[in-house]
Amino acid sequence: MSARTIRRQPVETGVSGWEALAPRRFPARALEGGQSADWLIVGAGFGGLSAARRLRQLRPQDRIVVLDAQEVAIGAAGRNSGFMIDVPHNLTSGNYSVGGAASSLLEISQNRMAIAFAAGIAEEYGMPATTFDPSGKINAAATERGLRLNRDFARSLRQIGEPSETLDAAQMREITGSDYYLGGVRTPGAVMIQPADYIRRLAAGLAGEVDLFENSPVLSLGRKGAVWEAVSTRGSVQAPRVILAVNGHVESFGHFRRRLIHVYTYASMTAAFPGGAGAERWALLPADPMGATLRKISHGGQSRIVVRTHFTYNPDIRVSERQVARIAAQERRSFDERFPALKSVPMEFSWAGALCLSTNHVPAFGEIEPGLYSACCENGLGTVKSTLAGMMAAELATGTDSESLRQFRRQPPPARLPPEPIAWLGIHSVIRWHQLRAGREG
Repeated sequence: MSARTIRRQPVETGVSGWEALAPRRFPARALEGGQSADWLIVGAGFGGLSAARRLRQLRPQDRIVVLDAQEVAIGAAGRNSGFMIDVPHNLTSGNYSVGGAASSLLEISQNRMAIAFAAGIAEEYGMPATTFDPSGKINAAATERGLRLNRDFARSLRQIGEPSETLDAAQMREITGSDYYLGGVRTPGAVMIQPADYIRRLAAGLAGEVDLFENSPVLSLGRKGAVWEAVSTRGSVQAPRVILAVNGHVESFGHFRRRLIHVYTYASMTAAFPGGAGAERWALLPADPMGATLRKISHGGQSRIVVRTHFTYNPDIRVSERQVARIAAQERRSFDERFPALKSVPMEFSWAGALCLSTNHVPAFGEIEPGLYSACCENGLGTVKSTLAGMMAAELATGTDSESLRQFRRQPPPARLPPEPIAWLGIHSVIRWHQLRAGREG
């Protein structure tokens, strides 16, 4: 057996506020000794746990083992903004305007299938509105350019028959309690989730049906005959079929090299405060994709606001504490400009979270070796795209034919990147230009 050594493991920087507020409802177990299973899933985020749930639906008698290098929700799954978005949302395009009607309608259909799958999970496991809230989202504009981008977005939605609602400055003030915004476009199909709590509740719900081992990084993965073996720190798992749901770290397993863009985004969450800042809960995306994403969450008479800004290109898939602190200071200024009455409210948590993109906006998906499947590269919308990829990987690996799977498989592979340092210079320059152009939207 020729096993591939996985030398690069996930490294997280800063404490995610979402994870800090999400209680664990089950004890953590690490892999010990030798195990055998029908299925091995590597990664317990949106992709991996969605694949596990879909496998339970398709093969209820099979034994499924899930390995995660960290504890559930400490990684990327608990570090995003918590938007499950149905309409097109291409971070690399410079705007959210819908492209061709056929491709846009297909993407919306796929996104809504993933959201419906997640809604079934939320209903079955009794998730409250603070964890899973089908409230829609608002694209908020703080500049004239932002208003133009919103008009283009609303017009492109109308052209494919999708509803939206245009909000003026007064309506935005009523919702957010801030004079910062000139207008907004509300789309009704998005779901707001507390991502870490959603993932932990899903993991708890799967307990007893799936064997989940945390703090069990895969150190090597190889195939002998018809069986794969994953070796961890204190144990191993043998299974004939493996699903990699590790997002950008699929490169660490030797696949899709020089085809994935590793980007980090950054967030800060305030300490709890009573009242203020408009409605009880709201969710704002920036009219310009490189602007600031904000969410207000409330529970028990106390509120918090999360602000997400800035992107950096990090091909080594890690960032420093210094980088997080530097951007947290920028987020503080961005927050204070929007909510001057809350300047005395401290930021309690600041963190970085990894994104994986491809230049042609497609996933790293499919059977990449016999019995080895990839459900990776979410292109900046991990909650939905990873859920979808996990579902589709389970269907592909079980030979379950569906029109949804056939459509999903028609996508090309991620395009190859230019060599370094050309890629770094190009990607860094594009990010920097877009962030400068975003201006007050950031």
